Amino acid sequence: MTRRVTDWVLRRATLSPDAPALLGQGGQVTSTYRAWDRRIAQAARWLVERGVVRGDRIAVLARNRTETLDLLFACGRLGAVLQPLNWRLSAPELDQLVRRHPPRLLLSDAAATELVTTLQALHAPTGPLAALDDGAVGEPFAPSGLAPYDASHIDVLGSDPWVLAGTGGSTGLPKAAILTHDTILWNAVNTCASWGLTGADVAILDAPLFHAGGLGVFTLPLVHAGGASVVCPGFDPARTFDLLDARVPTVLFGVPSMLATLVDHARWRAADLSGLRLVITGGSPAPERLFSQFGDKGALLRLGYGLTEAGPNNFWLPAAEARRKPGRVGYPLLHVECRLTDDQGRDVQAVGAVGELLLRGPHVTPGYLGDAEATRHAIDASGWLHTGDLATRDADGCFAIVGRRKEMFISGGENVYPSEVEAVLQSHPDMVDAAVAGIADEHWGEVGAALLVARSPIDPGALTTFLRARLAAYKIPKSFTFVPDLPRTGAGKLDRAAVARLVTPSPELPQ
Repeated sequence: MTRRVTDWVLRRATLSPDAPALLGQGGQVTSTYRAWDRRIAQAARWLVERGVVRGDRIAVLARNRTETLDLLFACGRLGAVLQPLNWRLSAPELDQLVRRHPPRLLLSDAAATELVTTLQALHAPTGPLAALDDGAVGEPFAPSGLAPYDASHIDVLGSDPWVLAGTGGSTGLPKAAILTHDTILWNAVNTCASWGLTGADVAILDAPLFHAGGLGVFTLPLVHAGGASVVCPGFDPARTFDLLDARVPTVLFGVPSMLATLVDHARWRAADLSGLRLVITGGSPAPERLFSQFGDKGALLRLGYGLTEAGPNNFWLPAAEARRKPGRVGYPLLHVECRLTDDQGRDVQAVGAVGELLLRGPHVTPGYLGDAEATRHAIDASGWLHTGDLATRDADGCFAIVGRRKEMFISGGENVYPSEVEAVLQSHPDMVDAAVAGIADEHWGEVGAALLVARSPIDPGALTTFLRARLAAYKIPKSFTFVPDLPRTGAGKLDRAAVARLVTPSPELPQ
C-alpha cells in the first residue's frame, strides 16, 4: 500500500508549536513552528491562485532565504516540486536547464535580476516570473495577507517528487536528481537516529539551498527533529564567529574551504566553540590540519560523505574512533547498505583494498528526471547506486573515501588517487589549497600535475622533498602550477575538468 506523507511542519505546529523553527542572521527567533506553519499555508494559497497543481515544478533562483523554505513546504503540501536553481551558473547554462525541465513559474531575488533578464532575452521557458524582494523581476511574492490554504484533501504520496536537485558533478551540466518525499524523509530519519539530532539543536544554514548539503545535512533533518536553523544568504566568516561567540549553533556544517577560511581568520584564536557538540565537513577531501585545529579548540571534526542522489548523509564515526581515525567517514547509518566492488562488479572484501562504493536504501533517488539512460547507468536492477567514488574499508569495517573513479590515473602501472595526494599537499604549512590531475607522459603513461594556492612562495624542489617523505615516488606530482584560486563548480566542488586544462607538464622533476 502506498503511504500518504505526513506534513512535517504542520505536525510540528501541533507537537512543538512554540519551539523556534527559523532564526535570523543575528540568532533571533523569526518563526516558531506555529508561525511557520501559517506562512507555509499562505504560500500554498499564493501558488494555488496562480494555477499551481500537483506535479508542477516551481523554480527558485535566489540566495538562501526563508521564502524558499516556505515554498519548499508549500510545494510539499500541494504535491508540487521545488526546483532550486544554481545561481552560480551562467545564463546560457541555466537556459539549457530550464529548457530541459521547464518550470511552472520562476521566483527570483534581486541578486539574480541580470540572470533572469538574460534568460528572458534567450526566450527561456521559465513560466511567469515572481519577485522575492525589491529589485527582482516579476510580480511580488506577497502571500502574507492571504488566508491559509488547507491542503488536507490533496493525497501526496511518499513516492511523489518533492525536490528536483541538480547534481554537483565537476563536468558538464548537472543532471536533475529526483528527491521524493520518501527519500528526503529517510535521510532525515537516518541523520536524526544515527547522529543524534534533537529539538534542542540549532544549525547555521549558509550552504546554498540549491545544493543537497544545504537542504539535507542539517536543515531538513532538524525540521524532522524539531530543531532550528539560522537562515543566512551565504557564508560569512564574521557572522559565523558572532553566532559561535553567542553560542547560538549547537551543530555546524561547512565544506572544507569554508572551515579553512574560519581557521585562517583573525578571529579564530579567540573563537569560542564550546557551544558546538557536532562539526561536520564534506563535499571534498578535508586537509589534515582542519581536524587538529578544530580538535585544539575542543571541537571534534568529522568528515561526512554524501551525494545528491543519496541523502546526502550516509556515514557516522563515533567520537572515540573519530579521534583515532580522522579523515575516515565511518560506518553506514542505520538504514544504509554499503558495498565495495571492483571493475567486474565483484565484491571487494580485502582489508584496505580499493573498490567503487555502492549504496542502497530508502534514501536513494529513484533516478534522474527525463534521463532513463543515466538512471540505468547509476542505479542497477538490484537498487544499488553506483557512486563513482572509490573507497576502502579497514579491519573494523570503517570506510574511507580515496577519490573518484574517473579521477584516478595510472602512472607506471600504479594507481594514483588525486585526493590522497591533495591531502598531503594541503598539509604543507604554507599551502592553502591543492588539486591534482593526471597528464599524458611518454615514459610513464601518465604523471601527476598539481594546481596550488599558497600563502607565500614555495620552492618546487623543497615541496618535492616534503612530499617524498610522505608519499611513494610515483604519486608525487611532476609539475606545480601556482594560482590565486582553484576553479570550482557552482556547487562549490573542485572543477576537475578546469584543473586538467590549467595544469602544465614540467620534465625537470624525475619520477
